[in-house]
Amino acid sequence: MEYLTTTPVASIIFVFTLITSIYAFNDPTLYGKFMLHPYSVSRRQKLYTLITSGLIHADWMHLIFNMMTFYFFAFQLEAMIGSWRFGMVYFLGLILSDIPSVIKHKNDMWYNSLGASGAISAVLFSFILFQPFSSMIIFPIPVPIWAVVFGPLYLIYCAYASKQARDNVNHDAHLFGALTGLIVTVIIVPNAIPHFLMQIMAKIG
Repeated sequence: MEYLTTTPVASIIFVFTLITSIYAFNDPTLYGKFMLHPYSVSRRQKLYTLITSGLIHADWMHLIFNMMTFYFFAFQLEAMIGSWRFGMVYFLGLILSDIPSVIKHKNDMWYNSLGASGAISAVLFSFILFQPFSSMIIFPIPVPIWAVVFGPLYLIYCAYASKQARDNVNHDAHLFGALTGLIVTVIIVPNAIPHFLMQIMAKIG
């Protein structure tokens, strides 16, 4: 109840995504309805899948990884920037991170993708602007690394994963979600860049 009171948007997204993803594991027909289908979206059909594709995941590992990342960063971010700003970062990250995939695969009738990775990447990189030196443990790296160091490494990995992808996980969304998170945050939180730079200068100094 405390989470629902202080961070209502993150709480609702977290619970709803868990429920729909787990339900989809036991109901394959839901994948056909919810997955992003660029061929259809580019023809102004199934536009709702720009959002619903973020409510389902490929498997348990995909779901756990995304929800753990969401849990560690989303609730803190909403507490820092407020609910409506957090909602904008998340949902714009979800939708805009899918647009490059729609363009890339607009003529591929058999391509589908799913997952909340774009939105969660947006949340992660928005968080980095406010807490660049927050330490995190990233498996298999055995020591904590700063969020501001993790960010570029994350983007490099996403670019590599996108080229190697052989599944329905939208790896392109990681990259474009991250960029969306940074851009949207800078627009809706005017002091985000000065705050980020001050922390960098304080650490250097």
